[in-house]
Amino acid sequence: MTPPGGYTVAVIGGGPAGLAAAEVLAGGGALVHLYDAKPTVARKFLMAGRGGLNITHSEPFDQFAGRYGARRAQMQPALAQFDPGALREWVHGLGIETFVGSSGRVFPREMKAAPLLRAWVHRLRAAGVRFHMRHRWLGWGDAGQLAFETPEGLQHVGADAAILALGGGSWASLGSDGAWVPVLEGRGIPVAPLLPSNGGFEARWSERFIAQWAGHPLKTAAFRIEGAAGTALRGECMITRHGVEGGAIYTLSAALRERILDSGRAVLLVDLLPDHEAARVLEEVSRPRGAKSWSTHLRSRLGLTGLRAALLRECLPREAFEDPDALTRGIKALPIVLQACRPLDEAISTAGGVRFDALTDGLMLRDLPGVFCAGEMLDWEAPTGGYLLQGSIATGRRAALGALDWLSARPGDNAG
Repeated sequence: MTPPGGYTVAVIGGGPAGLAAAEVLAGGGALVHLYDAKPTVARKFLMAGRGGLNITHSEPFDQFAGRYGARRAQMQPALAQFDPGALREWVHGLGIETFVGSSGRVFPREMKAAPLLRAWVHRLRAAGVRFHMRHRWLGWGDAGQLAFETPEGLQHVGADAAILALGGGSWASLGSDGAWVPVLEGRGIPVAPLLPSNGGFEARWSERFIAQWAGHPLKTAAFRIEGAAGTALRGECMITRHGVEGGAIYTLSAALRERILDSGRAVLLVDLLPDHEAARVLEEVSRPRGAKSWSTHLRSRLGLTGLRAALLRECLPREAFEDPDALTRGIKALPIVLQACRPLDEAISTAGGVRFDALTDGLMLRDLPGVFCAGEMLDWEAPTGGYLLQGSIATGRRAALGALDWLSARPGDNAG
């Protein structure tokens, strides 16, 4: 529904969720003021797009929605309202061509975030959205107005509705610092603790291993979590001086994090030779090696060299090399003990946030009528692969539609 003209809506946060909300609100006839603490909008979006902006994913919707795990039911209405196909068409409408990569991920033709953002901001300005930069939201003043810290000092702003799109708690230098958490908790809004998602994990590597292999990728391996059901995930990871990170680790990060929170550690099992059956590996490692070293024997019989061989030496006890069964188990399910998550600010995204049971279907806070929440500050997480941007934009749009509906249904004239 379109509210009567003259309504003013404040959008706080200039990331993808906030920009998406502003676009829908302006299209619905509201006067939109967008506030952000930084000098320019969408800094994290630009940083994430430096290596090739992943817009969304082309897989079937049911599979796509399943990537949101425990929050699928809460996220699916927003995702269905603005699905991956709609997002791709929206990008095309900005004059940006897209293509589907071999993995099913969708990218802009130029593989860059900046052209998309420039076109988006230009469209918003043309629609009448007013941008207020270097405005850090502090909460509400005594009179109920929005309070901002600005270069000119403290300012209070009135609005008929507000959409909070303040991000999670990672990459604080780019604006997602989680400073909004105590503000909302002080108003009695339940917030699930912010936790790292799509981040690295710590392992106790030896100094010798770190010196030689930190910064090297482990490619074409298969990963699973000890004690967890399901098939192993084929992919790759990066060895860091602290432990492991990378695509496969990010996909498993939620489950790994929960294991660590529950029991103080998680065991990542790595199949170093996923294209070799265990029986073949056992046959090869059981062959007499004569005077050959184990390194030479494994290289000649199985092609196991470099980082893979180094990981075996790092993670298996010496006696395992004298037991063909134990060595085979090590090659096919090498246990890497993970002790902790890397810090929240290093993570790509955040788990936790405003709980969905505190929100209406239109993403309005039940205890703060007229205040809506969107994006990564909501209590959801998803792996990398286009799901984060899709979720942020979809919830931003849903919150804006919820605000327009609420304004339309509100009795009387403008609140001012």
